[in-house]
Amino acid sequence: MNILVTGSNGQLGTHMRLLAPQSKHSWLFTDVAELDITSKDTVLSFVNEHSIQLIVNCAGYTNVDRAESDEATALRVNAVAVANLAEAMHQVDGTLIHISTDYVFGGNRNNTPCTEAEPVNPTGAYGRTKLAGEQAAAACRHIIFRTSWLYSEYGKNFLLTMLNLTATRPELKVVFDQVGTPTYAGDLARAIFDIVEEGSYLQHQGIFNFSNEGVCSWFDFTKEIARQSGHTSCNILPCHSDEFPSPVKRPAYSVLDKTKYKQTFHRSVPYWTDSLTICINNITRNR
Repeated sequence: MNILVTGSNGQLGTHMRLLAPQSKHSWLFTDVAELDITSKDTVLSFVNEHSIQLIVNCAGYTNVDRAESDEATALRVNAVAVANLAEAMHQVDGTLIHISTDYVFGGNRNNTPCTEAEPVNPTGAYGRTKLAGEQAAAACRHIIFRTSWLYSEYGKNFLLTMLNLTATRPELKVVFDQVGTPTYAGDLARAIFDIVEEGSYLQHQGIFNFSNEGVCSWFDFTKEIARQSGHTSCNILPCHSDEFPSPVKRPAYSVLDKTKYKQTFHRSVPYWTDSLTICINNITRNR
């Protein structure tokens, strides 16, 4: 089977690329320079030319703040492009695996983990465009993974930023009133890879939550990053979100309930601090 991975230069796409040599399938990796997924004709032509039967869409407009002033671009990448991919898979009776976000929930909650059946209510442009992408993906056989707080050894992400700041600053303020779960891109990539390899994606479709196990605030996440990396001289202080004004209201509580994923695919999910250790060790080893 021929599999297309879009957005392959990002965090998740890079981890998919690292897993591909273990596969019995043929994987093609593209990013914006190789394939413009916002062009329907280009997508359809590529899928037909390469006999693609499954697409893993790792592409996305993820700048949450900038999306507020450039929602048109965010919509083109997060929804129109997904509609193009879904149309291509519909035409060949293929499958689209698409990545979405906890931002589709939005707003304050009652501090219970979000299930897939929870009513959606995005409060900003990013969440709105990602929700539109979910709706577009439903035009073909599909699996949607909603994830949160994605980080890895690659690209730009919270972990890499905090590794730098805790190493170079004597003091740092981090918000403690936004609670969720960090997700190691390597774990999400493995979850996708495994359901592709075993073929279980053909028996199941719909929306599945996936993040690492456990709960923390951004403050807790930063404290653990500093502890594991040995950056103990930095004084990390908790603060409220309103000390860092943003054009978008971020979810105050967006812990994802993974029960459906674990029961459907009969798989466990690593605890967030354990995966953080793996990631930091990889970064240290590769310096």
